[in-house]
Amino acid sequence: MEMNDLVIVSVDDHISEPPDLFDKHVSGADLETAPKLITDVTGGEMWVYQGMQFPCVGLNAVVGRPFEEYGMEPTSLEQMRKGVYDVHARIGDMDVNGIAASLNFGSVFDFAGGRLARAPDKKLAVRHLAAYNDWHIDEWCGAYPGRFIPCAILPTWDMDATIAEIKRVSDKGCHTVSINENPTVIGLPSIHNDYWDPFFKAINDYDVTICLHIGGGNPAPHASMETPIEAWISTMPLTIAVGAADWLQLEELQQYPNLRIALSEGSIGWVPYFLERADFSNSRHKAWTNSRFPGDKKPSDTFKQHFLNCFIDDAFGLQNIQYIGEDMIAYECDYPHSDTLWPEVPERLWPTINHLTDEQIDKITHRNAMRFFRFPLFDHFKREEITVGALRERARAAGVDTTPKSSGGERPLAEGETRPVTSGDIMKMFARHEDERKQAA
Repeated sequence: MEMNDLVIVSVDDHISEPPDLFDKHVSGADLETAPKLITDVTGGEMWVYQGMQFPCVGLNAVVGRPFEEYGMEPTSLEQMRKGVYDVHARIGDMDVNGIAASLNFGSVFDFAGGRLARAPDKKLAVRHLAAYNDWHIDEWCGAYPGRFIPCAILPTWDMDATIAEIKRVSDKGCHTVSINENPTVIGLPSIHNDYWDPFFKAINDYDVTICLHIGGGNPAPHASMETPIEAWISTMPLTIAVGAADWLQLEELQQYPNLRIALSEGSIGWVPYFLERADFSNSRHKAWTNSRFPGDKKPSDTFKQHFLNCFIDDAFGLQNIQYIGEDMIAYECDYPHSDTLWPEVPERLWPTINHLTDEQIDKITHRNAMRFFRFPLFDHFKREEITVGALRERARAAGVDTTPKSSGGERPLAEGETRPVTSGDIMKMFARHEDERKQAA
């Protein structure tokens, strides 16, 4: 196999939604009260809904910018590459990057819809959440069948509505949902509470995959406001271990052997030691902890049975797949965030996997994703139509431009300052934007 023969499915990308996303999916009073994308007097855009404001429309959507402009967060759609919010442009950006198919998380309600849990009118929020899912499944994913893996969000504050939505989106062909890895941060019971019993039963009954995306429930801590921002960025993928440890203790993993959980944007290099530590802790403490792992079954056995591990750039992890499980690793691009390797994914991925067998490469680049997310890629395309080489040839024919483009925006440091950018600098920049918008409102 050569680099151009790869078929790459990305299981973690993102959308900054366009302003018309609700127009075709609700009408009358529901359309009138739907979330609106507005422009304030500062020129920034934000979503407003039920008295709430969701600023930083394109938080970290810096794909296509020169590297020196990273950290200057876009505040309007026009400051972003068109593929961030336009599905037709997105396909071009996928083609030029050699990406056959992609699973996309939303932004307006956060990656898992948690912002809606704060809405005063929860019944109205349920209707607008369903409309959002319809836009995502029918309009975004449906525009190019076979190129996107649909991923729904759920009204987890209302369990009856959640079960109904799981059934509804499943009937529409969506077999993946995104929820907060730690629902206590949005005011809901923990995953170990009986509140979630109907949810896990429905997930099992409808054969749906759960995505847990980093940053929602257990965000990366930063040591101080004076800590250089690179330290914070470096630890972000590692926070997934907190959620993974919590979910690994979930009773339903023993009850439902086919339950599938994807650890989105968590990388893989940490997994071998995590499993070693989990097994060691269990062996030393299960005599008094009332461990949920039956008989001789170890935590690592349960983890390898249920959890898909997703990576962007992880050469160490790919040298150690025997300790992770070649059937439970998948690739992700993270377009349009700052970690994305667009438009050079194949060039960065190939040297880290070319020591593997062709079968292992196929598993990691697309077959595991197809199986885990019930995504029949080859029902839509022949392999030779969606290889890196074939997609890039199509992108060249379409004239997709990958030249970095300056988009402007506020720098975190004053002109002439040469000290490292700190966590505090970024927090102050976001706070200043929010204050300006509140004053404008």
